[in-house]
Amino acid sequence: MLSVYAITVFLSAFLLFLVQPLIAKQILPWFGGSAAVWTTCMVFFQSGLLAGYAYADIMVKRMAPRAQGGTHAVLLVVSLAMLPAIPGVTWRPVGTEDPVLLILGLLLAVIGLPYFLLASTSPLLQAWFARRFPSGTPYRLFALSNLAAVFALLAYPFFIEPWIPVRVQALAWSAGYAFFVVLCAIAAWHIARYRAGPVETPEARVTTDPAPPVATRLTWLAFATLGVVMLLAVTNHLCQNIASVPFLWVAPLSLYLLTFVLCFDIGRWYRRRMFLVLLAASLIAMSALLDNLDLALVAPVFLVGLFVACMVCHGELAALRPDPRHLTGYYLVIALGGALGGVLVGVIAPLALVGYFELGLALVACAALCLVRLAVSRSAYAVAFGIALPVTIWGSAAQIDQFTDGTLYASRNFYGAVTVSDFGGDAPWRSLRHGAILHGGQYIDSGSRRRQPSTYYSRQSGIGIALEKLARPARIGVVGLGAGTLATYGRPGDVIRIYEIDPEMLAVAQKYFTFLRDSRAEIQTVQGDARSSLEHEPPQRFDLLAVDAFSGDAIPAHLLTVEAFDVYLRHLKPDGLLLIHATNRYLDLPPVIARVARERGLHALQFADDGISPEDSHVSRSDWVVMARSADPLAPFASDWRVRQLPADHALTLWTDDFNNLFQALK
Repeated sequence: MLSVYAITVFLSAFLLFLVQPLIAKQILPWFGGSAAVWTTCMVFFQSGLLAGYAYADIMVKRMAPRAQGGTHAVLLVVSLAMLPAIPGVTWRPVGTEDPVLLILGLLLAVIGLPYFLLASTSPLLQAWFARRFPSGTPYRLFALSNLAAVFALLAYPFFIEPWIPVRVQALAWSAGYAFFVVLCAIAAWHIARYRAGPVETPEARVTTDPAPPVATRLTWLAFATLGVVMLLAVTNHLCQNIASVPFLWVAPLSLYLLTFVLCFDIGRWYRRRMFLVLLAASLIAMSALLDNLDLALVAPVFLVGLFVACMVCHGELAALRPDPRHLTGYYLVIALGGALGGVLVGVIAPLALVGYFELGLALVACAALCLVRLAVSRSAYAVAFGIALPVTIWGSAAQIDQFTDGTLYASRNFYGAVTVSDFGGDAPWRSLRHGAILHGGQYIDSGSRRRQPSTYYSRQSGIGIALEKLARPARIGVVGLGAGTLATYGRPGDVIRIYEIDPEMLAVAQKYFTFLRDSRAEIQTVQGDARSSLEHEPPQRFDLLAVDAFSGDAIPAHLLTVEAFDVYLRHLKPDGLLLIHATNRYLDLPPVIARVARERGLHALQFADDGISPEDSHVSRSDWVVMARSADPLAPFASDWRVRQLPADHALTLWTDDFNNLFQALK
């Protein structure tokens, strides 16, 4: 019977954390590939964990063992009706909904009850274990559950996502959940049949083992909240400012869970003095690198810093764990801290902060909490945090100051942070950034340079050459607005139809840049996910369709699948051109595009612009891939010196809606 408890706890945690990247990957394309999808999912996951722990606490404290087992078994059977864990197409957004509310509603409807029951398993079975085996150590089951969670999160990007289609993943997970229901029902049946000695009255329990005081419970809450805030803040920083790839979702969460395993297994892994010193040093190092975008430097420093911070948070929690009689209440407070941390970073931060400042603020909070706790206990290590606290305050203030320096406008929503900045000099310049990525710019003097295309869209870029050679009048489609630079290529009689998922971007382009209103073409804008919009529109018969959605770090992979190309081709004239902007700091996209083009029999060329222009210092290096159904439309470009052979990785797996893996495309 002991093995049933261990296997059930392990399997429940494995499924609980496997479904997180699995369900997030399924819905990520519906919301433009935004990294905020993961943060919003984490709010749901933390809230579901809180609900599951609260349920376990109420069951153990208010119900007899027979009623506990019976109630839980019934809910387990009912939850099978929600399988398989595949969101229906009716949940796909049309572009006008609040994405946060839609994601939360979707998750509740698709995996709500199974996730709730999986979340309740660890504390509930630990309580049942403590009742059946009073001499045992139930907290080791908590370490086992976190170890299973780490295995699940590491298995997903390395062994599941690269090889198994998403739909098969969901069906296999559903089968695993059905097996879990059988195991957990067996445990519930055994606890319902178990007859212990005389049950102690609540009054006797209070006398022999008083509940932890309020101050201790608040300490639990503070460290639990801080651990999740650090987790989500580091994840946001890496995904929004560095690169939004599944590995950078999974790696921080795996480290977070690993610290639970190390701190709650046998306790000897948490060396308090050593980790306190390491934490103070880590906080100082992270504060110094808040504005650094070097992935090779920043990712290791922040991941190590997160690990050390979580070791301290969870080591302190483990040191304060109560008698097993108060086990479910203890876990409930930890889950409450997790949910609170999720709300702070996932909901409040986007509403209250115009930039991604939560990591700097989290570093300050971490230093302050450790300083207070050590000062109360009169520890000499308080001096280290007395130094770290002002350094973190300085680092956070410097990040905010650099962000606001020269900033004309800043805003943040579900799709990221948008900033408009002005730069003086002989040629005043205004830039548009989405997160840390340049999305266009414009000369803001009153002369002719105001209509000069620059950055990735200069006349020497692939898109510039294609538009200059295009027969007019033309019907042009553009996926991704940016500052609206491509509108400057419009000529009388042209129609330029622009698809943009972020409503904030359209407002910014119209208010702070003049490309749209200066254009001589008719400008049409469509708000919402471009692929969804194109799927529902009649054929637009574009002479040229430019897909410009991949220069940022939140890559909408659903716009690079073979099914997406079928949508694009449906809207092109037979001799129309399809251009993909493939410039990206961390992802090598041309081989991905080449693989899809080869699958659909398209002819393709790559334009590699070096970004060097003696006339314009604001020209950026760019890579554009131009495709057509036949070789004839590409003939005018073949002799251009900027044309390169499109690289083809024949070992690369074809990207489809059911299978795509950004990890394979990392440079």
